Amino acid sequence: MNRIRKLSPSEISETRLTTDTLNRADRTPVYAILDNIRSMYNVGSMFRSSDGALLRKLYLTGYTATPEKSEVRKTALGAVETIPWEYARDPIQVLQQLKEANVSILALEHTTDSIPYYKLKPDIFPACVIVGNEITGISNHILDYADYAIEIPMFGTKQSLNVAVAFGIVVFDLVRLYYQK
Repeated sequence: MNRIRKLSPSEISETRLTTDTLNRADRTPVYAILDNIRSMYNVGSMFRSSDGALLRKLYLTGYTATPEKSEVRKTALGAVETIPWEYARDPIQVLQQLKEANVSILALEHTTDSIPYYKLKPDIFPACVIVGNEITGISNHILDYADYAIEIPMFGTKQSLNVAVAFGIVVFDLVRLYYQK
């Protein structure tokens, strides 16, 4: 006989932060820059993953849609209200501010120097993950600011995952790494 029992929505809710406690919560020291993300549904999904990982802040740059768009809000399922975010047309200004604050910059991109995301060490925190356009990836001028280029190894015929899926994998592995140390 199986002893596993599915939790009810109310049981799950008992372990979650409330709006009041969220404002006092110690957020994971991870930021993210979403640069030139063309799908509003991907943006909404990344808001939702950011909420689940309790990220410090999202920076939406370039032509990435903001939560004023209904498609972003629909997919985010309320996470646009729980994750601090800011829009900046130019990601370089954001990167400069983060570098001045000693934040490690992690570019999720295939490069000549990419390492598998799971080989990062705990000394990288605070950290910022950059994800780029679904087709063209992260621009070269943005890569110049990266301390690390990380990738998700692919074993089939496709060279990459959907940007929102890849973002979720990396963000939750960073959470694991942070709380492991």
